[in-house]
Amino acid sequence: MLSEKKLKQLRDKAVQIRMSIVEMIWQAKSGHSGASLGTVEIMVALYYHIMRHKPGNPRWPERDRFVLSKGHGVPALYAVLADCGYFPKEDLKKFRQIGQHLQGHPYHRETPGLEATTGSLGQGLSIGLGMALAAKLRQERHFYYILCGDGEMQEGQIWEAAMLGRKYKLDNVIAFVDRNYYQHCDHTEKIMPLDPLAPRWESFGWDTFEIDGHDFSQIIDAVEKAKAVKDKPSMIIARTTKGKGVSFMENLPGCHGKPLSEDELHRAMEEVARGI
Repeated sequence: MLSEKKLKQLRDKAVQIRMSIVEMIWQAKSGHSGASLGTVEIMVALYYHIMRHKPGNPRWPERDRFVLSKGHGVPALYAVLADCGYFPKEDLKKFRQIGQHLQGHPYHRETPGLEATTGSLGQGLSIGLGMALAAKLRQERHFYYILCGDGEMQEGQIWEAAMLGRKYKLDNVIAFVDRNYYQHCDHTEKIMPLDPLAPRWESFGWDTFEIDGHDFSQIIDAVEKAKAVKDKPSMIIARTTKGKGVSFMENLPGCHGKPLSEDELHRAMEEVARGI
């Protein structure tokens, strides 16, 4: 169980990361704010409590790996990596600038701390599973954490990957679905219904958990349980709020890739700082 001190540290860090996301996207006048703000607690829990990693040695062989399948949510990952020390925080001001390394989707050859180039939806899960299978064959002992969007669940490649994960007993894989119920244009259940999502993953042979994706205790508890699972991968369905922390962006499809005006920036920063 997490101590109150540790919980406060993680919550404070989440506020800092959200402020970095808002400022980064405002400066770039481009970026996916809704998708990024909703995944902050998952990424903070992973990088500040769960994963083994060394910012000073990004290619450390014994590190755990994180693959962001929903690549458009990369501002959250960039903010976390910069805060951890993988690259200078000043680089965040160059987000989405031509010739710079922080592009609108992850490009792992240019940015320290990135494990895979993603952005074409549905592919990140396959990439992570392939990496995990290779690690199994090499008898390496580390975990692969993969974050998918719920809109990605409509891609056939996701379910092909799901079959592979169970076939090869990839218990070194712990994946998440950012289950906010919204994708680019509308509510997921209007575009292509996904519920009941947990039984679908269970039917493909994955150990499945359902949690509040903004509750650090639930995130960490689910991961600890998933790490104890043997001979099959785990999927954590994390219920989240798109645009979390900014009242005029929460659960609105229009905030998916909408840049902020200067007035909206100040309002958003105030709300995030207050923890709304």
